Amino acid sequence: MRQIALLEKGFDKTPVEPLSGNYGDNRFFMKRDDMIPFSFGGNKARKAAEFYKEIKKSKADVVMTYGSNSSNHCRITANMAAAMGLSCHIISPEENREILYNTRLVEQFGAVIETCPVTQVAGTIKKRKAAYFAEGKTPYFITGGGHGNPGTESYVKAYREIAEYEKENQIYFDYIFHASGTGATQAGLVCGKLLFGDQKRKIVGISIAREEARGRQVVKESIGEYLGRDFERLYREEDLIFTDTFRLGGYGQYNEDVAKTIKKVMMQEGIPMDSTYVGKAFWGMCRYLQENDIKDKNILFIHTGGTPLFFDFMDRQKLQPGDAKKQGKG
Repeated sequence: MRQIALLEKGFDKTPVEPLSGNYGDNRFFMKRDDMIPFSFGGNKARKAAEFYKEIKKSKADVVMTYGSNSSNHCRITANMAAAMGLSCHIISPEENREILYNTRLVEQFGAVIETCPVTQVAGTIKKRKAAYFAEGKTPYFITGGGHGNPGTESYVKAYREIAEYEKENQIYFDYIFHASGTGATQAGLVCGKLLFGDQKRKIVGISIAREEARGRQVVKESIGEYLGRDFERLYREEDLIFTDTFRLGGYGQYNEDVAKTIKKVMMQEGIPMDSTYVGKAFWGMCRYLQENDIKDKNILFIHTGGTPLFFDFMDRQKLQPGDAKKQGKG
């Protein structure tokens, strides 16, 4: 089966593309992880390939995870489980149960979606695991967002790809920006930077949900878990840049400026972004560069995926052909 072959091989070498639009006084490039050829791509697909190895070794017959109705992670986990011929059980908060394209895809992949109040998530997960064990089944639980060492490893590998691209194309990215959610993507990129001994480059995580204190703590813990005894030797506080300045009140919060940015990038680059993760982070990146007076640098933005959510954005916006003229060139 094609999907299993892709998971077995893993995903690498996603394109890095220069951007033609005017997003500030820097040179912008985008690493297109949304083009990973599995379930609409994205950072969760990279992580799924690493979790696939662990699940296969575990002899599990049920894959469990947690996520909201808009979760890219849940979509890809459900797709992976279906490809492996395993059951999939997703715990999801009952708050805001709007049916989005990711929700429909999770259902199409045959996953069971169990909802509960967000305050009861931990207890529900524990209870459901126990119920499966009592039935003689072997559940494998993936923390929400693909958090954990396999998820971190996937972006250590991505960092290696970036370094290889720089060497092949004789360029150096002064800054790498990305959407930071549950933290494994940022942890992997920072671990890659530390392991490569690159003290000059700055990696900036634009928080899409968490406040800075909590978000930074979770990323740092993931870095420590991955590096183990090398953590004290390699880690420096200045290597972890996590900002909540552009989170707009939290997860999934809508904003007209983000919407304008998404439209502009689609019109000028032909690249879809969503308002929950990637669009918010791209807008936040532009603001961060402007507010910190950063100019004449090579900037790499990692498009971590979420393509189905772009169509939810379209439904909300009712994007019309005439918008292209309104956007202009700037």
